[in-house]
Amino acid sequence: MTTKIHMAVDGRGRPLRLILTPGQRGDVTQAPALLEGLKARRVLADKAYDSNALRTIVADMGAEAVIPCNPTRKALIPYDFEAYKARNLIERCFNKLKHFRRIATRYDRRAIHFLSFVQIACAMIWMR
Repeated sequence: MTTKIHMAVDGRGRPLRLILTPGQRGDVTQAPALLEGLKARRVLADKAYDSNALRTIVADMGAEAVIPCNPTRKALIPYDFEAYKARNLIERCFNKLKHFRRIATRYDRRAIHFLSFVQIACAMIWMR
């Protein structure tokens, strides 16, 4: 059994919203739910989130999409590489989550129990 955590973080690397899905589910399918109701100047994401539909959602938010193109895209879309360097905030947030052994090893069999502990860990990150 595999699961994937999709997460949005603020400019300081603190978790704002997370969604748990089966491991085989694509990343970009969860992006609209993650961005719903959030205000941002820029939305930074990796190549897995490269889609025209997501870029439209980000533009409708009034934000700039800083997403590198998937290598299979025929017409490359430029992005701000310097701004993209700040995407390491999400990676650092996931690293903080993995310091909790129960998350790193996925002890819980049921997804609802795993999600509950991830939410507790996110709250603990906020309290630091």
